[in-house]
Amino acid sequence: QVQLVESGGGLVQTGGSLRLSCAASGRTLSYENMGWFRQTPGKGREFVASINRSDGRVAYADSVRGRFTISRSNSKDTVHLQMNSLKPADTAVYYCAARGGFFNPNNFEYTYWGQGTQVTVSS
Repeated sequence: QVQLVESGGGLVQTGGSLRLSCAASGRTLSYENMGWFRQTPGKGREFVASINRSDGRVAYADSVRGRFTISRSNSKDTVHLQMNSLKPADTAVYYCAARGGFFNPNNFEYTYWGQGTQVTVSS
């Protein structure tokens, strides 16, 4: 079993920055890959970024590439999402997710999910 605890959401103006964090605990092989997704009311969950815990390989959605950066802590148990140049369209609940296995930037089937943290970008 894996537990994911997110932090760092909030309200920011257009063009501002926020940093989300996700602390993982439990069986490490089960969170070998960690990702961020977001969801707005009435829409499905959207992939944002992912990272492989061991080798640091990353993947980004086109909508955030160049503005968001995903990284991992030295202990590799915490993942951060640095969000710069935020737009109102980035407003959503952001979820941290984890799964085991090999890194695959096109695999969006995650096993474990955090509780979500709200990010609101005002215009």
